[in-house]
Amino acid sequence: MKIFKRLLKLTLPEQKSAFLWGARQTGKSYYLLEHFPKSVYYDLLETDLRARFEKSPSLLREEILALPANKLKQPIIIDEIQKVPDLLDEVHWLIEKQHVQFILCGSSARKLRKQGVNLLGGRALRYHFYPLTYTEIPDFDLLTALNQGLLPAHYTSKHADALLEAYVLDYLNEEIRGEGLVRNLPSFSRFLDSVAFTNGEMTNYANIARDCGVSAKTVENYYQILIDTLLGYAIEPYHKKIG
Repeated sequence: MKIFKRLLKLTLPEQKSAFLWGARQTGKSYYLLEHFPKSVYYDLLETDLRARFEKSPSLLREEILALPANKLKQPIIIDEIQKVPDLLDEVHWLIEKQHVQFILCGSSARKLRKQGVNLLGGRALRYHFYPLTYTEIPDFDLLTALNQGLLPAHYTSKHADALLEAYVLDYLNEEIRGEGLVRNLPSFSRFLDSVAFTNGEMTNYANIARDCGVSAKTVENYYQILIDTLLGYAIEPYHKKIG
């Protein structure tokens, strides 16, 4: 797979930690492994590791306190932090009491916000990892970007259609159905088709609702799910300030 040089510069001031948010397959994990090769790395996609921390979040604190001093000179990386939100209390304690630095990586902040969990109260900087931009792609081709998307693996693939289809199915099954975000998965699937044709246009909830067979309020909630799972971003219209 072709390797792209990303523009993000993730730096940690002294005694500061960071959240790194980004949609799946944008390259967050590769970026962190490349730029912090000496860091202790926890990947919560590993089911056995996740089950262990879900059962007893305090194990994270015990393991980190047992690390040699040289390992604590680098930030501790926890990937897919939204999988075990209770770990954030342990992270908070380690930051406050032991001055440990963390990089907490995730593909969705929705679960954390919905549960009202500890987001470290300003102790962690916020970074976002986006799909490729044209400045990161040598010999950028607009037609390829429009047809295949800007996820690194998709942009360079000869089988982009199959990859895109698999990406959407995984998103529907793991993010939407798995987290119980919507009651009617077929209507959300129709919403994804409809919203693809209106990307970059003024949003009209009523028109999209008619296409999907749901209420305008439901469509508004669907848009919020796209934002919370980092697949879309709302660009607010400009309002001239009066007075």
